[in-house]
Amino acid sequence: MTRFGQNFGYDNILNTVGAWLLALLWFLPLFYAIWTAFHPAAYEANFALDAPVTLENFIRAWHAAPFARYFLNTVVLVGMILIAQFILCTLAAYAFARYEFPGRGLLFILVLLQLLVMPDILIVENYKTMRVLGLVDTIVAIGLPYMASGFGIFLLRQTFLSIPKELAEAATMEGAGPLGVLWKVYVPLAKPVYLAYGLVSVSYHWNNFLWPLIITNSVETRPVTVGLSVFAAVDSGIEWSVINAATLLTSGPLLIAFLLFQRQFVQSFMRAGIK
Repeated sequence: MTRFGQNFGYDNILNTVGAWLLALLWFLPLFYAIWTAFHPAAYEANFALDAPVTLENFIRAWHAAPFARYFLNTVVLVGMILIAQFILCTLAAYAFARYEFPGRGLLFILVLLQLLVMPDILIVENYKTMRVLGLVDTIVAIGLPYMASGFGIFLLRQTFLSIPKELAEAATMEGAGPLGVLWKVYVPLAKPVYLAYGLVSVSYHWNNFLWPLIITNSVETRPVTVGLSVFAAVDSGIEWSVINAATLLTSGPLLIAFLLFQRQFVQSFMRAGIK
């Protein structure tokens, strides 16, 4: 074996070992949360193999806070944002991809600039706007700043540009109008992209914390992330096992969804042509 081959083999070994170490560091907090959630409080720092497994922590956490309401609020919020993003991003991307109009390039640059602006920077202005509209402490106020996504418009525009114009012309010759062409040609061919973007959007807004924390004040509007933080802060005397059980309750749906659809998730991004 040449020296180059030996060095290449050592590099592969080091990369593999480093990847496993990073994976272990990432998994340790999750392992601790799972262990404490499924075992009594006496075993929070005692990792005995014969420790009894229990669901009591989940029951206590569920009854200690209105998590049913938090889950309902989150599902309504995520669904509302996703539907609005699909509609607005599809229409905007279709216009940028298929039509020539004055200022198209400039407007698209402004859309791309949204990707450079962190949402946290606009919290104060967004709060002022919601207060003027009278939407403070509502689910609509949480989702309204996110209903138009620059990333979604960019992603769908690039996908629509890759679709042959001959398909749209054929649909037009058969009598389809602009919206008909969009619905019958572009949307079906972009389904993998919609799936990939939908998974990213749901994951982000399910875990979003800072803006919902600021704009909500009551149980009727809080999502699970804010509800979990309030639960952990107010009930600081509760064992870590109960708090971690509540954490798994709020993050469990995303973990299960990722485990079930990870292959479709990766394939959707690959088909979307993200590079």
